[in-house]
Amino acid sequence: MLEERRVGDVGVWFVGARGSVATTAVTGCAAVAAGLHPPVGMVTETPPFAASGLPSLSSLVFGGHDTAACPLLKRAEELTAAGVLPHGLAAAVHGELTAADTDIRPGGPSAGDTRTDDELVARFAADITGFTHRHGLARTVVINVASTEPAPAPDDPRPAPSSLYAAAALRAGCPYVNFTPSTGARTPALADAFAARGLPHAGRDGKTGQTLLRSVLAPMFTQRALAVRAWSGTNLLGGGDGAALADPAAAAAKNAGKERVLTDTLGHAPEGEVHIDDVPSLGDWKTAWDHVAFDGFLGSRMILQTIWQGCDSALAAPLVLDLARLVARAHETGLSGPLPELGFYFKDPDGGPAALSEQYTALLSFAARLGAAR
Repeated sequence: MLEERRVGDVGVWFVGARGSVATTAVTGCAAVAAGLHPPVGMVTETPPFAASGLPSLSSLVFGGHDTAACPLLKRAEELTAAGVLPHGLAAAVHGELTAADTDIRPGGPSAGDTRTDDELVARFAADITGFTHRHGLARTVVINVASTEPAPAPDDPRPAPSSLYAAAALRAGCPYVNFTPSTGARTPALADAFAARGLPHAGRDGKTGQTLLRSVLAPMFTQRALAVRAWSGTNLLGGGDGAALADPAAAAAKNAGKERVLTDTLGHAPEGEVHIDDVPSLGDWKTAWDHVAFDGFLGSRMILQTIWQGCDSALAAPLVLDLARLVARAHETGLSGPLPELGFYFKDPDGGPAALSEQYTALLSFAARLGAAR
């Protein structure tokens, strides 16, 4: 039997609640909270964050929006069959998965949806507010983990779907995190409105694999005064992300963050680009290859190649849980507007340094600041 909710519980409302990342995050949170697995990959479970006043994993309550109808438990079983989740874990935490599933509401806009933008925002906001009130939550953090959408054209009369969800979070009085490359709150009107409402927000585009490695390697070349001539990459992936990124416009939105990390760190855009190929048979697994051409002393030409193989949802889920806890605590302490100190987690952060080591230092300072506000 699920325990009764306690005063001070925190809601985590996922946009894309039945996707791989959200399912892995809900399953993983329950597993770690129950002591079934260690918190591998969760930075907030390391010693520097012990005194930050973050909400506990056991206090997180999950819900969300999705256009898919597959029950969360069934999705967890599919991820188990794909080798993403360990065998037996979905059954061990079926109560938590079932409880979260009852709080997933239909998303949109879907094909044929005739609702206006304001009607969609009002519906989404009502869903979030109802969730918060129903469980007596202290606050709810809205996190976008949906599939990447193409960047809207400048003359597009309608906002991007991700911006409708961001507007709903704003209307519901909730902090917001955009873990995707989609537009979200990155519009002047929404950014100003979040600050005016006293709501913190963070994003954009979670840094989990290839770009994480780039953010470590690029400063090495800069600090060692090695001239990077070209940096090319290829991503092979399947699953929902692979299908979504088969759209050239969506892939372009995704690649913009990967390229920005190099430009910001190296001070120039090297030759080369990133290719993203949908390979359905890979499922939730991804292979990322990088080829770096650089000049050494006296013009000697050198090459560095890297291969990153992993599961994006398993890489992303602990970061999403970190962000939920950090942003909830920031809201509790009265912080508002963009949180550049959380740039450690993003390809396209809201300001701050580009190098991962500097971002980590900023994150530790932020953790201390949260602790001092207790």
